[in-house]
Amino acid sequence: MDFELKTLTLARICSEKTDALLVLVPQDLGAGNDPLSVLASLAIKSGDFEAKPGKLLSTYRAPGITAKRVVLAGAGDASAKSVRTAVSAGLGALKSGSVQRLTICFNALGELQADAVRAAVVACGDASYVYTTTKSKPGVTRLQQVVVAVNDSANARIAKPGLDKGAALVKGIEFAKEWANRPANHATPTLLAGGARELGKLRNIKVEVLGPKEVARLGMGSFMAVAQGTAEPLRFIVLRYEGAAKAEAPVVLVGKGITFDTGGISIKPAAEMDEMKFDMCGAASVLGTFRALAELQPALNVVGLIPSCENMPGGRAVKPGDVVTSMSGQTIEILNTDAEGRLVLCDALTYAERFKPRAVVDIATLTGACVIALGGVRSGLFSSDDQLAEVLSAAGESSLDLCWRMPLDDDYAEGLKTNFADVANVAGRAGGAITAAKFLQRFAASFPWAHLDIAGTAWKGGSAKGATGRPVPLLLDYLLGQAALARPGTSARAPGKNAKPASKNKRSSKTRA
Repeated sequence: MDFELKTLTLARICSEKTDALLVLVPQDLGAGNDPLSVLASLAIKSGDFEAKPGKLLSTYRAPGITAKRVVLAGAGDASAKSVRTAVSAGLGALKSGSVQRLTICFNALGELQADAVRAAVVACGDASYVYTTTKSKPGVTRLQQVVVAVNDSANARIAKPGLDKGAALVKGIEFAKEWANRPANHATPTLLAGGARELGKLRNIKVEVLGPKEVARLGMGSFMAVAQGTAEPLRFIVLRYEGAAKAEAPVVLVGKGITFDTGGISIKPAAEMDEMKFDMCGAASVLGTFRALAELQPALNVVGLIPSCENMPGGRAVKPGDVVTSMSGQTIEILNTDAEGRLVLCDALTYAERFKPRAVVDIATLTGACVIALGGVRSGLFSSDDQLAEVLSAAGESSLDLCWRMPLDDDYAEGLKTNFADVANVAGRAGGAITAAKFLQRFAASFPWAHLDIAGTAWKGGSAKGATGRPVPLLLDYLLGQAALARPGTSARAPGKNAKPASKNKRSSKTRA
């Protein structure tokens, strides 16, 4: 899909050759003499239309307007969230038609925000995405071009960064969705590594893929234990985006890449097990973020680490009660083989130390407990560093990809104690998302670290079944913020560097959500 920014007055928009006009109408709509303004004012006055977010009024062949279809979409206070709601609703109303070229009219919104433009562009991408990989007759995305119309050059300068970021996000989110939506036989660890190699063809991205022999030499006993029950060979994927000087410490993103999770010997119920193809959404979000970085080329170094394998109940599968040795040297008693994500992540976190990172963020569909706690609205955020947690929370707010900081009290780690190893991989049902994070924290002591549990936000079930592409928007906003801090003349301290560690006993009072 192509996105274009054009400077058009409301009068010129009325004569614009386009298949459809999506007019964003704020709650404080001003008066105007052009046909669009008159149409919106009359609709509001008559009570046929409200400017509340998501409210719509569609017309066909409206007098004085060239476009066949016009949709008035309520944009409320014109915030990014309201604009996203308006555009999503408007695209829903136009989806059944033959619209190939759409013009989104921002002219009536008054003071324009770049984030509102970004939200509109991302909403267009979400509404038009069609999965095609395994369909014999792939569906066609009708919408091919979106024009973002603003009323003057000043607003065009404001809108341009939002348009660019939104267009990059669309590419990144769609890349993440595509890999997450593929069934496990079309997204094996080997095939996922192939997808990463495709990214290596883009500017400033390098990719290295390690196989079973290399992983064994590294001593990743925990990762290898998860993979030993499947015929599919594991892959450890290392991506590097090099946008800054080599001396600049990178941010490391670690994505859980379990391409299918049966639960292993601790097998899951059959109902909805097909959704366990989504257990690599953490990995997909890392790939999607790198795809967006390739578009925007920020001045930052980023490393992506993806430990990828299947979790199967084969004859060689790891058994409950087995003890394995992680890359860090810590021994782990595997009490539940369905708690495998933390077992692959812990070795990747140890591997991350070699990059001397400024911060490490791992992303994983880790626990059903997080779904119970936060549902599908916010991802769970856990961090040993207050400042890192704050900037990630802020990135979630600015990107509309929300998260919520959860506690990491040491008391939660009591259940991980065992008589037979340094640590157990589970600690019972109570506080399951937190105890999983406490397990990972043991392997992240040498750098500022955060963990995003995306089990509730990475995909939707039911009739809307499919990957969401989250948290690519959050990660991109966080990374772009880090790049901005590194610009000459910026005095702000890089989040996560030399920050005071979070209290071990209670959540910091400075935390924002």
